Amino acid sequence: MMRLPAFRFVAPDSLQAVVDIVADSGPRAALVAGGTDLYPNMKRRQVKPEIVVGLHNVRELAGVRRTDEGGLSIGAVSALTDLERHPLLRELYPSVVEAILTISTPLLRNMGTIGGNVCLDTRCHFLNQTHFWRQALGSCMKADGEICRVATSSPRCLAISSADLPPLLIALGATACLVSAAGERAIPLSELYRDEGIKCLSRAADEILTEIVLPPPDGVRAIYLKLRRRGTFDFPALGVAAAVQMNGDHSCQAARIVLGAVTSRPMEVGAADRLVGNEMSAEAIQTVADETMQLARPLQLADYTHSYRKKMVGLYVRRALEQLVN
Repeated sequence: MMRLPAFRFVAPDSLQAVVDIVADSGPRAALVAGGTDLYPNMKRRQVKPEIVVGLHNVRELAGVRRTDEGGLSIGAVSALTDLERHPLLRELYPSVVEAILTISTPLLRNMGTIGGNVCLDTRCHFLNQTHFWRQALGSCMKADGEICRVATSSPRCLAISSADLPPLLIALGATACLVSAAGERAIPLSELYRDEGIKCLSRAADEILTEIVLPPPDGVRAIYLKLRRRGTFDFPALGVAAAVQMNGDHSCQAARIVLGAVTSRPMEVGAADRLVGNEMSAEAIQTVADETMQLARPLQLADYTHSYRKKMVGLYVRRALEQLVN
């Protein structure tokens, strides 16, 4: 049986109290809402916080509201189950609801939060094992070692980004709001991620994700497709998110494609720009799918072989765009 290490747990009831605790504790503290990722990582001794700060009592961080611009603001500790049932989210962003339903199982979605999924740590088959297993093999640079077990000559950790919601939220143009003792800032969600397996988030150690803000839908159609071996529970071996906005003449006004589970961060696809200003014909879609497949180099960490996952990039991009057009 894996047991949690010793730690001190605090559960403040205001955002300011969380800010003060994190400012005083720095990297010794870890934030937790649902705990579906943090606690298993602690049991495997991947992370060893001295203080765990529970956010479940901070009402300021929960709930969904309309913004003045006509978009949605989603509190970071909003449970995934609550979001999948929320009438505003279902009306304005049905693709987000559909993406939530691909995450894990109903029991874990009852506990998991949107903030936890957005800030999900990178994963690696060499790291996400018991402490005993890692000691037997020899640890890696994301834990206590000095090399990357995926590619021993790599100068950086190659753990993979495996969260389901970030690719779709980035494709929709979401903004992340962060708060610390130094103040507040809002950044495009895409800027929250770094292509580095260890320090995969750009937020400072004392910053707290407070909300995700989605812009007005404005006729944008979006979709998230997920490759996994089992029909439920599994992390993605590949995630493909696409969002398009069409003109009245059926030409494409805007398009974004973002891949998940390919690198250490969600990977935005530049080939989507080829669709803008043109009709989204079968030939145009196939061209974008082929170019994306050629550019994608899935890290050899997840399920399936590298070559199979690379082929699936092209197939899933084509499927996603075809479903948005039809």
